[in-house]
Amino acid sequence: MNFIFKPGSIFRRFVGIIANLKLAIALLLAIAVVSISGTVIEQAETLSFYQQNYPESPALYGFLTWKVILAWGLNHVYSTWWYLSLLILFGASLTACTFTRQLPALKAARKWKYYQKPHQYEKLALSAELEQGSIKSLIPLLKQQNYQVWQQDNALYARKGIIGRIGPIIVHAGMLIVLAGGMWGIFTGFFAQEMVASGDTFKIKNIIELGPFGANQLPSDWSVKVNRFWIDYTENGDIDQFYSDLSVISDRDEEIKRETIHVNKPLRYDGVTFYQTNWSIAAAKVQLNNSPIFQLPVAKLDTLGVGNIWGTWIPTKPDLSTGVSMLIKDLQGTALIYNQQGDLTSALRIGQSIDIDGINLKLIDIIGSTGLQIKADPGVPIVYTGFALLMIGVVMSYFSHSQIWALEQERSFYFGAKTNRAQVSFEREMLGVIDVLNGESEAIDLPESRQSVVNL
Repeated sequence: MNFIFKPGSIFRRFVGIIANLKLAIALLLAIAVVSISGTVIEQAETLSFYQQNYPESPALYGFLTWKVILAWGLNHVYSTWWYLSLLILFGASLTACTFTRQLPALKAARKWKYYQKPHQYEKLALSAELEQGSIKSLIPLLKQQNYQVWQQDNALYARKGIIGRIGPIIVHAGMLIVLAGGMWGIFTGFFAQEMVASGDTFKIKNIIELGPFGANQLPSDWSVKVNRFWIDYTENGDIDQFYSDLSVISDRDEEIKRETIHVNKPLRYDGVTFYQTNWSIAAAKVQLNNSPIFQLPVAKLDTLGVGNIWGTWIPTKPDLSTGVSMLIKDLQGTALIYNQQGDLTSALRIGQSIDIDGINLKLIDIIGSTGLQIKADPGVPIVYTGFALLMIGVVMSYFSHSQIWALEQERSFYFGAKTNRAQVSFEREMLGVIDVLNGESEAIDLPESRQSVVNL
């Protein structure tokens, strides 16, 4: 037995499989479910975060543990190979459907042929045989309703709403552009996080996710300075909003751009976006007697999930043998002082001083640090373009593609029409045309299936 390998046949069979509507819907649902999981499960967090929030016992929903999340890449869903594979397969399905169905349907809609025989009208959704009427009287009626009209001897063809056939193609093109933009952003963008104290200048280094070509987006000739970070509090002491005054600084120490950001108001420069997402306390400035001002780093303490507290230790002797602990819970300017026995000795505000073991301790300032989420996504303009095309295509798809045929003979005038949507309004429209042609007096001969709808 001889087997003949036909690449063309295999390719056509493959195209036929991926152009299947059920497959496209299944892929779209799979992408939606995976995208939702990427929204529910926190992305790009540390290993300790997932171990703490998704322990092995008890496992969330009985199966979701930190090991499962890391093994399947659920901590960075949108850049996993299987998510990209879903996008590529869905894009291939849309492309195949466009070329095998939508484009041929448009090509067929742009072509027309005249119906020269009466039996051809019986197959139409709406048809009538009139004892009077003429193409000459029909043409003005159709043009009044914005139909394009073609005539050949005693036959007529008219249509409108061809844009409705173009709409689905524009929808597919828009979806493909959205997919392409998303993938382009994954391959060429990056995602970073920085915690920077007020007054510090930094370059982006703490990269969480970096696309294969994302290094080209990392800035090399400019940096960012945090001029000031502050928090507005409500009357109850709760956080109302936190702000960062940022400056983009060139390599020549020139300020290129300056802007104050807060939640939902980022800084954008050179394709990189800085979002305000978090905050912390970086240091406390203190002075002992007439000494220089010391800037002491503070550390966040483990409160077992009950609030935030930062602490530091302040030596009161040159040999560091004795000292006090300072605890700070916010940036409202108050610090608590504890002695070596752990007893609260005083509450100290910025600018105030106290005596401790013969030492005058003065709190000069509490320095906050801003938590910035930094992102570069070159695919965003492409996604927006695709989304705009998608919306335009959806609107275009609502236009009905309507077609009309007419045949004028010695004793009869045949009229037929069909449309792909809005059947009821189209029938009313055609009945009005037939009324005028028929002088609103003669009966209409219709196919049996339509006589119950059109009855004059």
